[in-house]
Amino acid sequence: MINTVFRSEDAPAGERFERWRELIDRSRANEATSAHVDDFRAELRVLELGPVTVWRSSFSPAHFRRSARRVRQSDSEVYHLSLLTEGELTQSHERGGSASIRAGGLLVDASWQACEALASASPSGPAADGEPGAVAGVGVDLPKALLPLPQHRVDRLLGRELSVRDGAGALLADFLCGLHRHADTLRTTDAPRLGTVTVDLVSAFFAHALETEAALPPESRHEVLVRGIRTFIRQNLHDPELTPGVVASAHHISVSHLHRVFGQRSRGETVAAWIRSQRLERARDDLANPSLRALPIHAVGARWGLPRASDFTRAFRSAYGLSPSEYRRQALGEHARTS
Repeated sequence: MINTVFRSEDAPAGERFERWRELIDRSRANEATSAHVDDFRAELRVLELGPVTVWRSSFSPAHFRRSARRVRQSDSEVYHLSLLTEGELTQSHERGGSASIRAGGLLVDASWQACEALASASPSGPAADGEPGAVAGVGVDLPKALLPLPQHRVDRLLGRELSVRDGAGALLADFLCGLHRHADTLRTTDAPRLGTVTVDLVSAFFAHALETEAALPPESRHEVLVRGIRTFIRQNLHDPELTPGVVASAHHISVSHLHRVFGQRSRGETVAAWIRSQRLERARDDLANPSLRALPIHAVGARWGLPRASDFTRAFRSAYGLSPSEYRRQALGEHARTS
């Protein structure tokens, strides 16, 4: 896996915009301009996951143009996804039509279509230091040949505003943002699998938007189901009534099917065991958090769906070899010594 990181402050002021533009141009083949070239600010991280590229960038407002000439010069057939997390993005195509999105929106375009895009800061005003606000987002570039959906159907999504606030879109957004949060711990051997997961989640997202989920291969549907299950569990750890039955019902599957699909991804770990381990991990984080030192031990357990203090203490000691109070004392002592 190739992990490229660019920070404008690491380059001379007069070279910052050009270096950033060259990195963007490698995958998006755009002619970029900006009114802020003299003091351009940007951060960019590019992860190459086999044939799939995932990048995250924050940058000063800019204008992008992919001309018909650039399209003719390029032999790539790649779909580009642009998920905006800050600012605004307006995209127009040579064939007609335009769309604008704000944070939480996503646009899809293709390397074989000429287009223009204007990335601007939020209308809330300039940043505190008087400089223009930033635009930020996550992008995915993947060859169209990797998608299991017919091109004529996927092309219906080009230039449309798509939401990632719930469903398959939310799963995709969470995964993409999580990739960059953990980028420094990923290994080269992780790249092929992560690239495959990206394709599965994009495929499910497109299929949902097109209402053609049945066209997805079983592997893609399975990946999305398991990730949806894990996300649901993480969001409901606080509920002491969270059980495999509740999880299965929320996903409209039987408990036996839940155990089967979950076990295939969790190396035999049961759903109940995973719920318990997630609760204990969250509780452990809270116990080590100095800002929560005044929160009683039993309240920490109850906060993560373990309302009975004796059950919480017993499970915690079994998992970590220390009682919750012993762990907190040790963790906060180490924090005090190092701060």
